[in-house]
Amino acid sequence: MKRILIIGLLLFCSLGVVWMGVRASDRAFFMPAELAGVKVLLDAGHGGEDGGASTDELIESDITLTISKEVEKRLKQKGATVVMTRTKAGDAIGEHAPDRKFSSLRDRKFEDLKMRVKLAETEEPDVFVSIHVNAIPQTQWRGAQVFYHPEGHEGGEALAKSIQGAFRDGLKNTDREAMKIKGIYLLKNIQTPSVIVETGFISNPEEHKLLADPAYRKKVADAIVDGIVRHQSMEVN
Repeated sequence: MKRILIIGLLLFCSLGVVWMGVRASDRAFFMPAELAGVKVLLDAGHGGEDGGASTDELIESDITLTISKEVEKRLKQKGATVVMTRTKAGDAIGEHAPDRKFSSLRDRKFEDLKMRVKLAETEEPDVFVSIHVNAIPQTQWRGAQVFYHPEGHEGGEALAKSIQGAFRDGLKNTDREAMKIKGIYLLKNIQTPSVIVETGFISNPEEHKLLADPAYRKKVADAIVDGIVRHQSMEVN
């Protein structure tokens, strides 16, 4: 009987070692996920009739939605709770208040911005990230850049600098710095660390090709997520 008990104990210990080895590959078994407990409100810029910057081949609202979904997936893998202002081709109003009618596109666009602010008020996220694509007439300008409002939430500057640093390290094709900017309705009115992320210039021939590339969009998403992780690490420490 004693011998049977010893054999049984050894078998139990062996099974325990195997189980621990399997679980060792699951980082969450040993420590919380990097962004556990963090809520992120992701805003894919524009949408619907408001396509944003565009060329014959590329539309800003399509690019921002694709990148936002990639960011959403990566954030969830790191334990974050993610809320999207829009998940479809239409605008936020079309997704959250589809029965509302407007007399002009201008009125709709303003109410759409107010809807995104309302979502931030309702969801109370830890950070708000609005993803866009830049465009100006001069084709030589390029580089991803992150903006914050100097009169918005005080945490916006730190979030902007964290994501900008991740762009420099991850994309290795921009030396831009995070910049403060006024006149941005979302950044001024959302009461949480908030940034506008301009992922590149669609008006620049080289970046136009990059932004059309799904693999590059994933790299942009990786950098945004890395920046959010950096920011939350600073918040914890």
